[in-house]
Amino acid sequence: MRPPAAVAVLVLLALGASACEGPPERVVGSEVTPAPMETTPVATEAPITTTEAPSTVGGPAVIEPPATPSTTVPALLGLATELVAEGLAFPVSMEPVPGRDAFVIVTKAGRIHLVAGRDTSVWLDITDRVRDRGEQGLFAVAFAPDFPTSGRLFVHYSDRAGDTTVSELREEGGLVDPTGEVVLFTADQPASNHNGGALEVAPDGTLLVALGDGGGSGDRYGNGQRTDTPLGAILRFDVSSPGVAVPAPGNPIIDGGAPGLWAFGLRNPWRMTIDAGRLFVADVGQNRFEEINVVPWDRAGVNFGWPITEGYHCFDPPSGCSAEGLTLPVVEIAHGDEGTCSVTGGVVARGAMIPELHGHYLFSDYCGGYLRSLGPDGTVVSWTELLDVPLGRVTAFGFDAAGEVLIASADGRVVRLVPRR
Repeated sequence: MRPPAAVAVLVLLALGASACEGPPERVVGSEVTPAPMETTPVATEAPITTTEAPSTVGGPAVIEPPATPSTTVPALLGLATELVAEGLAFPVSMEPVPGRDAFVIVTKAGRIHLVAGRDTSVWLDITDRVRDRGEQGLFAVAFAPDFPTSGRLFVHYSDRAGDTTVSELREEGGLVDPTGEVVLFTADQPASNHNGGALEVAPDGTLLVALGDGGGSGDRYGNGQRTDTPLGAILRFDVSSPGVAVPAPGNPIIDGGAPGLWAFGLRNPWRMTIDAGRLFVADVGQNRFEEINVVPWDRAGVNFGWPITEGYHCFDPPSGCSAEGLTLPVVEIAHGDEGTCSVTGGVVARGAMIPELHGHYLFSDYCGGYLRSLGPDGTVVSWTELLDVPLGRVTAFGFDAAGEVLIASADGRVVRLVPRR
């Protein structure tokens, strides 16, 4: 069995690993150069196109999560997948239940299943208010910081009209009562794609909501670089008061800005996660490049670049663009690379069973079905050859109650990643 091999998907190989301080230089041509993560400036307005000469300012940032716990275990020979659930209607999210030896599986059709030991049951059913069509459906669940005592949780879904809804519900008596739903936020969706996104509770207890650019192709509705719309953005809300979501303190102050706006310039952020102070956002690309962005979770006003850039490359206009004011991705994956067509992020592994993966951000692709990781040193590693069976069309990553990695696929399976030693 060969050890994992680094995958040449980073422009690190082409640009070199050196990094210099200061803002990105203006560039022209088809490729722009990412600045080091710690020195990338923040912009709240769209940058201005320029025709000045290109200049290299460094490669992707080196990420330094907490050190891997020391342990003595037999050598890792491979990775296996242990079946957790099957026959689900398109699983899209898995989350551990705080304070409990259980986790939930979210399905796009509108149900949340509770898994406790060997028992699986329907914990919440809102199929009567969810539009499950194409890229629309129930996308995510997040638990309020006070969930163990309050039972409060949040869901993100497409309503019957196809528009975005973020709601608060409450668990009582071991089940979540759908009649107690309180709608916290809505947004009109002009198309049926790029509706999805994630929910994430930040370390300070605020709620992050990710939204696509409104659909179509090529930023058809012109939302990517607008700050007066929630589309193509990450929103941040204070949800400390039950049944209430208000723009959180510390959000960027932008005249005419959309309420709650925290970051923008995204195309279709299917999944995001926070680990060790860093926000990871996997953003689905157009026709050529997928990307993974990594920024400090508390950095306000980040502009991720869409549709000026797709990955590290200029998209609009394709002949030349400015990287000034943009935060470019840490990883770019070209379409056709092992079948890549739509990136699926992603969690940072911290489980006890596979310490070799500690600090690695795991990700896949809906068409490629591979398993890769962004390692602590900023290198992309392929683990696909170590897998016992193909993953299929990967739709989501998550954690079980013990913090071990779960992987969901479009065929309705959820599996646990386990070692072969």
